[in-house]
Amino acid sequence: MNREELKQRALTATGTCLKEKGYIAITDVFIAMNLLTRDDYERWRFRRVPYLEGVIRGSLPAINAVVRAVTENSRRGNLRPSWTAYMSWGKGQREPLRFSKSGNANIERAYATHWLLPNDVVFKTTTSS
Repeated sequence: MNREELKQRALTATGTCLKEKGYIAITDVFIAMNLLTRDDYERWRFRRVPYLEGVIRGSLPAINAVVRAVTENSRRGNLRPSWTAYMSWGKGQREPLRFSKSGNANIERAYATHWLLPNDVVFKTTTSS
């Protein structure tokens, strides 16, 4: 799959995540794109995997293209960035999780940022009479 196709799949996944949850999380996008399994995600959350990039299917440039596409599209859509602390699950002390092999602060921040609807946007539901 070329980079443009990958970006289009990422944008489709972000729309799905936004409709279902009201926010976009990079991890949810990778799961929606079938590049990350729920089992691998949970293994990472339980610290059985040292960093998330190690279990995402695809090359590092492809993974980075997805993260960039989500970030750029979210900014263009005036979504609000919200940094989220990803902590380990399970028994014992909760510890911060790593997303990337490098541990670069900018990369880690990009993965940990959730994109929220602006405060003045409210989903309206319809009810039948």
